[in-house]
Amino acid sequence: MAFNTERLNLKPTTVEDAIFIHELFNSPGWIKYIGDRKVYTVNDAQTYINTKIRPQFEKLGYGNYTVIRTSDGAKVGSCGLYKRDGLPCIDIGFAFLPEYAKKGYAFEAALKLKEMAFNIFHLEELSAITRIDNKASQRLLSKLGLRQNGTIRLPGDSVELLFYHIKNK
Repeated sequence: MAFNTERLNLKPTTVEDAIFIHELFNSPGWIKYIGDRKVYTVNDAQTYINTKIRPQFEKLGYGNYTVIRTSDGAKVGSCGLYKRDGLPCIDIGFAFLPEYAKKGYAFEAALKLKEMAFNIFHLEELSAITRIDNKASQRLLSKLGLRQNGTIRLPGDSVELLFYHIKNK
């Protein structure tokens, strides 16, 4: 199921997005704030999509969406709802290529996905995590209505992350 906003189309990520996923996962912001997912080739991206992204869609009906600018079809980022070990509920996350940052796309896409999480997928609550030094993500999560609620470490990871949360009203 795809979703549209005024300027964007959010479509489930598929192997057709492998070139884009490879580029995004190797962008400086992704590496710094999200981490190395060992997606070094387009082939690695196809494998990641088939083993990590597609199974969640099949199981839950939602997952990672490729964000496409409707004016020209450019793939600008990703936004998704993720089941993550160590988190008490579904996590909302986003990442955009650097050339599309600071244009409001992340907020527009994440706001739409938050609405879909509560109204279409009937989730009761959402969480989000971000690195302590990622001020831009912190501002966006607050703008989305999520509130910072302490810190958390994901299983097998030593990095302390800020934990955000929101309940459906």
